[in-house]
This record gives sequence, structure tokens and C-alpha cells, in this order.
Amino acid sequence: MSKSLIDLIAILDIEQLEVNLFRGNSPKTSWQRVFGGQVIGQAMVAACRTVEGRLPHSLHCYFILPGDPQVPIIYQVERLRDGKSYSTRRVTAIQHGNAIFSIMVSFHAEEETAFDHQEKMPDVPPPDKLTAEEVAKQPMFREMPEFIRRYYESDRPIELRPVELGRYFGQKIEDGRIHVWIKTAATLPDDPALHMCALAYASDFSLLDAVMARYGRTLFDKRMMPASLDHAMWFHRPFRADGWLLYAQDSPSAQGGRGLTRGLIFKPDGTLVASVAQEGSVRQRK
Repeated sequence: MSKSLIDLIAILDIEQLEVNLFRGNSPKTSWQRVFGGQVIGQAMVAACRTVEGRLPHSLHCYFILPGDPQVPIIYQVERLRDGKSYSTRRVTAIQHGNAIFSIMVSFHAEEETAFDHQEKMPDVPPPDKLTAEEVAKQPMFREMPEFIRRYYESDRPIELRPVELGRYFGQKIEDGRIHVWIKTAATLPDDPALHMCALAYASDFSLLDAVMARYGRTLFDKRMMPASLDHAMWFHRPFRADGWLLYAQDSPSAQGGRGLTRGLIFKPDGTLVASVAQEGSVRQRK
């Protein structure tokens, strides 16, 4: 079992304290605040552990306060509804006596439908064409910047392979559409709910970068102060989070210090497995 698999499972394997009360910990990193995807993933695990025989189909959440990575996070689950087809859970993440995050997760019993359609997957290079070795062959990457090199480090819980690498050198993406291949760094157990929680964890990576793409800038820009405000996700079809998934992102609007981003997540065969929307604070340092 690799270090990255242990790390991801450790992050999502929260401790049950009481019937509806759980405790999660943060990995030891240099980050000054808790990664938003971590809180989403842990809160989803808490919700899933209170529902039997149904999987999540959607989540809606708000980031209220920055999380402190030095102390545990308490997750309080409220069982709002258990109907014939749907179950609803609300989870509040608490630190230092304050709510730092709130999420609503809806679960659905599987059923047949007469309606089945999806958006078409964008045509982009496959992940095996975007390895560190392949990228290094491009003239502009003879001296790969450190922030790009980090994408290819082997100890990350999530592997990321960006498609539009030129934007890290100031290239503007006029329509704001960017793409990144994502997957967990190692194989996960055969638990569909765990794969959903892992994808929810990964869904917060790079999403606000879609705002920056139109301006030839990235979230690594030291002048930026990005922060997720809210996050919504819908699960459509079965998938494995430990296989490559294409995260197609765009930003239809930015104004007043906030940017709206959207994402569609596809399997390599073109199957649309999830949709994401997020608004974030995108301010420049004064």
C-alpha cells in the first residue's frame, strides 16, 4: 500500500464519536488552512455512514470560516429525511466552537428511467500524453517551474495532469475553458460511496483556476487571494475515482470580487459521471 493511498484513506476515515457525531483530522502539510476538498470529503463520509442502501446523488455546501489544520474537525449529522426514494442529511463542521462549513447531501435509491442523455466529452489529449516525461520534451518546459512540477509529485493523494500547460506561462484562454485529468494516486477499495467521497475531495482542486485562465494568470500568482465560497456537485453515473477522469472546467462570470466556475467530469470513454459548480472569492492583494 503506497503512502498516498494511506494518506487519502486516513483523511476520509473519520472517527465515529456518537450516533451522529464524527471527528476528522487534517494531514500534516504546510498549508495555513484546511483544504476545502478535505472538508467536503469528510463531511460526505459522515453523511454516508448514516444512510444504508442509497448513494449520494447531489451535495450543496458553504465554506463559512477557514479551517485550522492543527486541530480536529467535528462533524455533526442531522437526519432530515428518509423517504421512499430519497434521504437527506445536513452536516455541520465545527472547530473552536464555531461552524466552519455546512453541507446538504441528498441520497437516492436506484431506479430505471426513460430519460438518459449527457453532454459530449471535449476532445483533448489523453493523460498518457501529459506525463512529466512528455511535458519535459516541449521546448518551453526545459526548465519546468516548481509549481508545475508539483503536479507530478508522487506523494499527492490526487494525481493531476493539466492539458493547457501554456497558461502557466501567461497564455490567455479566451473562452476560459480548461481541462485537467485527475485520479487518486493509488487503487481504492471497491466501495462506490468511497469513490464518490474521493471525487468530491478532488473536485475542489484547481476549479477557481478557470477564472484566472481568461487573464493568462493562475492561482499560483502571489497577487491573488482565492477562496472557495460555496460548492455544489451532482453524481450521474458509476465511476472509479482511481481511474483517470477528465475535469472540464469553465467560468461564465466574474464580478465584484467573486468568480463562478463550472465543471463536467468524464470517464475516458466519454461517459459523464459528475457535474460541479462553485463560486469563489477572487481578490487581488492591495
